[in-house]
Amino acid sequence: MSNALSFPDRFRNWYAYERDCNAKTLTMLDSIPPDARTHPNFQRAIDKMAHLIAARQAWLYRLGHWPERPATFFPPNTTLADLPPRLQAIEEAWTTYLATITDKTLLSEFSFSSSNGDRWQWNILDLLTQVFGHAWYHRGQIATLVKDLGGKPIDTDYIFWCGTPQKLEPQPQ
Repeated sequence: MSNALSFPDRFRNWYAYERDCNAKTLTMLDSIPPDARTHPNFQRAIDKMAHLIAARQAWLYRLGHWPERPATFFPPNTTLADLPPRLQAIEEAWTTYLATITDKTLLSEFSFSSSNGDRWQWNILDLLTQVFGHAWYHRGQIATLVKDLGGKPIDTDYIFWCGTPQKLEPQPQ
C-alpha cells in the first residue's frame, strides 16, 4: 500500500511513524531503573531526545511555522518530565505543517540562516528527508543507552510499524 502514496502523503505517513517512535522512546526512557538515572548516560539519553525536539523546532522555524528559533540545538538541563510537553507541541506543529504540503511545496526552495549567521538555500524534499533520517539516527543511540542502563529498549524499526512483509513460499527449483 505505501508504494501508492504520493510524496506528500509519504512524508505525512512517515511522520505518523515518527510520532509513534517518539512515544516508544519516552516509554524506553521511563523504563530505566531509578538507581541508573544518576548515571551520566541517563542524561545523555534525555539530551538526545531534547536535541531531536530542538532540531525539529529549528527546521520548522526556518520554514516559518514555529514562533521562535530555539536558543540551542542541545538544550541543557532537560529532565524526563520536560520531554512530553515539548514533544506534544512540536508534533502538533509538524502535523499541521505537513497537512499543507503538496508536490509543488516539496520541490520549492527556501532560504535560511544557520546559527552562525551563514545563509543557505535548500529544497523542502531534501529537508524532510534529512529530519526523518536524523530522528532514526538518534533514536538508535537512545535505545543503546537505555539498554546499557538496564532499561527496556523497544524496536522502532519502520518494518514493524507499517506491517511485517508477507513471507512467500519457496520457489520450485
